Amino acid sequence: MERIVAGIDLGSGSAKAVLLGEDKNVLARAWAKTRADFVGLTEGLLRELLDLRGMTRKDLAYVATTGLGRYAVPFRNIQITEITCGARGAWFLFSGTTCVLDIGSQSTRAIRVSDKGRVREFKTNEKCAAGSGSFLEKAAKYLETTVDKMGTLSLVATDPQKISSICAVLAESEIISHVSDGHKVPDIVRGIHDSLADRAATLLKRVGIGSELTFIGGVARQEGMIATIQEKLGIQINVPDEPDYVCALGAALFALERLKAAECRGAGASRSLVP
Repeated sequence: MERIVAGIDLGSGSAKAVLLGEDKNVLARAWAKTRADFVGLTEGLLRELLDLRGMTRKDLAYVATTGLGRYAVPFRNIQITEITCGARGAWFLFSGTTCVLDIGSQSTRAIRVSDKGRVREFKTNEKCAAGSGSFLEKAAKYLETTVDKMGTLSLVATDPQKISSICAVLAESEIISHVSDGHKVPDIVRGIHDSLADRAATLLKRVGIGSELTFIGGVARQEGMIATIQEKLGIQINVPDEPDYVCALGAALFALERLKAAECRGAGASRSLVP
């Protein structure tokens, strides 16, 4: 019988989970907005995953967690940092990856990886939300649009409006000022993407991009953001079909490796996960 493992990424903005088979194919995915009840949240995610496959907890061989709330999952077998999981997941999808850009809800990370998918060096911008995905959510409210629409709005900008503040509060004031001055929403959105891309480019250059960059995280779903980064860096970028699930995928890949290693040692890693 095929052993199935799960990877759960409990981030500050959303929680993502995947089921992975022994052949390393993703069998199911689940997503939920992060809330204070980490245990209830992850229980629900895992239940949704298992229901999609007609499975129960007893059918699950191993669980790996990552992200902000990775320690808060009582049924985990192992926890791994999101930097390590992001690097492994990106490298698995694009084996030529030399650097990973991960823009999440609360932080932006640049990760240089080895030819085996291991982290060599990383830099992160966690001091201010102006350099992360949550800033896009706030900006969307001021612009009376949605985050999903911002990606395409940016592509039709004709007169990008500069957002120069590195502080989220001041940057929000700039956005309001642009709106008051009558500037078009696409032009303001492009300015926001330019601002995020400038911060990301600074981090990437500090770690060294190498020959191939892979862009992951929820912000990688925005076409305008992809185009802006490519323009600033002058290179093509790998973008996975499901960029916000890459860290969960990386966790699941580690789960599969740890399960097989433990079985080789006769450690009984496939114990029941029923609480």
